[in-house]
Formats: sequence, structure tokens, C-alpha cells
Amino acid sequence: MNSPEIGRLTLEIVSDTICPWCYIGKRHLDEALTIIGSDVDLAVRWRPLELNPDMPREGLERRVYRSRKFGSWERSMQLDAEVQQAGHRVGLDFQHERMRMTPNTLASHVLIRHAEHEGLQHKVIEAVFRAYFSEGKDIGDPQVLADVAATCGLDRANAEAALNDENGRTDVRNEARAFASAGVRSVPTILLNRYRILEGAPSADSIVETLTRAAADPRVRSAGQSESAHV
Repeated sequence: MNSPEIGRLTLEIVSDTICPWCYIGKRHLDEALTIIGSDVDLAVRWRPLELNPDMPREGLERRVYRSRKFGSWERSMQLDAEVQQAGHRVGLDFQHERMRMTPNTLASHVLIRHAEHEGLQHKVIEAVFRAYFSEGKDIGDPQVLADVAATCGLDRANAEAALNDENGRTDVRNEARAFASAGVRSVPTILLNRYRILEGAPSADSIVETLTRAAADPRVRSAGQSESAHV
């Protein structure tokens, strides 16, 4: 599978931090990247999409939100059980009973972007997922996110400054809107040099096969980092 002629490619995962399938998909992607190793030179970056762009800044009580969205709390619990089973298969511990809020996720995306500048994006997004899905923390709360930042090795004061920067929030929201305008509707969506190659949380083997094939496509290799996703 060695491909010495392929230069560095940009792999972007468009996700939202309240999407359980993004967490499950990350496990599959981590495994796929381990399999691929150095055969394809990849810069891996996480990008924002807001599933609930109109969510109040303080979030909503989860039972109220989920009951409205899915028609009943019983249906919500059924879906939670399905997610929990899928998570167990990849070693994830979803603790839905600990979740009290469905957060506005913009602040978490701001932190993830800040972490990219510090070279800690992958560590931070893992910690944000874990804080919400396993620990039941409100990842819309800037103080919770500042705690996450500090545990990941980021300077807490700098993280707090980024989280309180309204211009930064606007930039991240505009980025999320740009992906939505380009036709990205579901998360996770995986882009290679801004070509959409996968949606959902396929198996590691499927990711390896699709990513390797896409990396050898001359159109993808020559695309570079354009400003919008290719449909």
C-alpha cells in the first residue's frame, strides 16, 4: 500500500460534539489511521458543524429537548440504548443518565479550534467527547471547557480568553455555516482535500479502503485546501 508519490493530504472530520456517532466514528478513524500508518501522509483536523445552531447559549434541559425532538422520552431512551450498545463495541462508556443538559456546542468548537493552534486538537476533542458522553458534564459551560483545556495541557488563561472572545465565536460559527452551505448535513462527514469521501461512522476497514482509494485520485491530490467542500 506504499504510495511515495502522494504528498501530504488534509483529512478533515466535520463533527458536532453532542453527536454520539462522531465519538464512535472517532474510534473507527483512530483504528483506521493506525492501520494506514505512514502509507498516506495526512494532516488530520477536526472542523465544526452545529446540529442545533439555534440552541440557546445556556442550552436546554436534555429531557425536554429530546422529548420534543423524538416525540417522547421513551423513544429518546430507546435511541440512547442503541448508541450505548454501539459504543460498547468500540470500548466507549456512554452514561446518558448523567447528562442533564443538551448544550449549545459553539463554545466547544471554539476550544477545539484553539487547541489546533496549540497542536493539541486530537487530545482536546477526545476529552470533550468523554466529558459529555461519559461524565455527563455541560460542555456548553466555558468553565467546564476551561477545565478540559487544563487537563489536556493547554494554558487555562489562554483557553478562557479564547472561549470569551466573541470574534472567535463568530469566526467558528461562520466556518460551521460554510460547511452547511456547501451541503454538509450529517456528522461525522470526512473530507480529503475538501472532497467528501465518507459520512457516518463506517468500520475502520471501510475507512482504510475509501481513504486509500481517494488518496490515489489525481483530482483529490491536486485539490489542495480549497475554501469549500466538493459535493
